[in-house]
Parts: sequence; structure tokens; C-alpha cells
Amino acid sequence: MNTLIKIITLIIFQTAVTTISSQSAYEKGMQKAFDLWETNQIEESINLFERIANAEKNEWLPHYYVAYLNSSISWNEKDEAVLKAHLDKAQAHLDKAIAVSDNNAELKVMQAYLYTNWVAFDGMKYGMSLGPKISQLYQEALAIDGNNPRVIFGKAEWDMGSAKFFGKDMTPYCKDIEKSIELFANFKPETKFSPNWGAERAEQVLQSCKS
Repeated sequence: MNTLIKIITLIIFQTAVTTISSQSAYEKGMQKAFDLWETNQIEESINLFERIANAEKNEWLPHYYVAYLNSSISWNEKDEAVLKAHLDKAQAHLDKAIAVSDNNAELKVMQAYLYTNWVAFDGMKYGMSLGPKISQLYQEALAIDGNNPRVIFGKAEWDMGSAKFFGKDMTPYCKDIEKSIELFANFKPETKFSPNWGAERAEQVLQSCKS
């Protein structure tokens, strides 16, 4: 009996050590990817997030950041082939993130952003097909987490862009921008690697409301 207890204890201990070691490797990798990002080594950061995503099958955040960074570097891209390459990679990783965490407001916002990339590139070509999907995604995100500043801001910015496109007054959405800024000020990410971006952009958009 004592021998059996010792074996069980050893197995539990080894499992715990493996788990701790795995978490440490994940955290170190994520921190390194963020450090590369912070020093504007974007491609290197994307590649590292991809490697982490391939190793950590149950984590959605590495996939999320591959999608986010590929989306971010695609704004103002004029070459459709280059844009497609970035956004196809972003979409593939976002799909994997959603498979891990499907009822996730942050992923709804990111999907809306990817679609917005296409609309920004060619509104006449993609606006009619993707516009309603973007609006629906923000509604779904709002239902999941109505106090998430990225949800409030993203929806307001999209609504402002739509109003501008159709020649309507954008000012009603400025209150939502202000609300998002208040939420950003009090927002606490769930983990050290959870999404925590958008405040600076919200401040910039608010300035356009005042001009």
C-alpha cells in the first residue's frame, strides 16, 4: 500500500511540475513576443506568436495576436495581393481562436476588424456584403460583454464611418466614444496577456468629434 501511495504521489508531482514548466514556457514566449512587438519587430513577433499557438493548442490569445497584428499592418495597404495574404493568415488564426473560445467578445471585435480591413480597402466591392456582418458582430459582442471598451469603441467607430459614408450626422456616436474612454480608464485585463488596446485610438477619434 505504501508503495502504491508513493507511486501515485510521484505521478501527481511529476504532472504538477510539467504543468508549471509548460505555463512558464508559455508565459516566457508570450512576453518575448510582446517585447518584439514593442520594439517594432512585427514580423518576428508574429512568427513567435504563431509558434506559441502551434504549441499551445488550448490557448486562444496567441492566435488572436497573429490575427490582430496581420490586421494592423494591413491598414492603408494598396496591393490587394499583399492585403489578402495578411488577412488570410489573420482569418485562419482567428478561426482557430474561435474554435478554442467561441463565445468571446474580443474575438467578435477582431472578426469585425478583419472585415473592416476589406471594407476600408474597397468599400464599393465589400461594403454591401460585409457591412451587415460587421454590425451583427458588434451586436453579438455587446450582448456578451457590454462593458468591454473595445466593443463600445469599435461599434461606435464603425457606426461613425457608416454615417459618414452615407452623408449622415456622426455626432450621435461621439457619446459612445466618450463612454468607451471612460471604460478604458477603468478596464482591467483578465490576464497580463489579455487584450488591452484601443484607448489611444479612441482619444484620437474623440478629437475628430470636437473639430
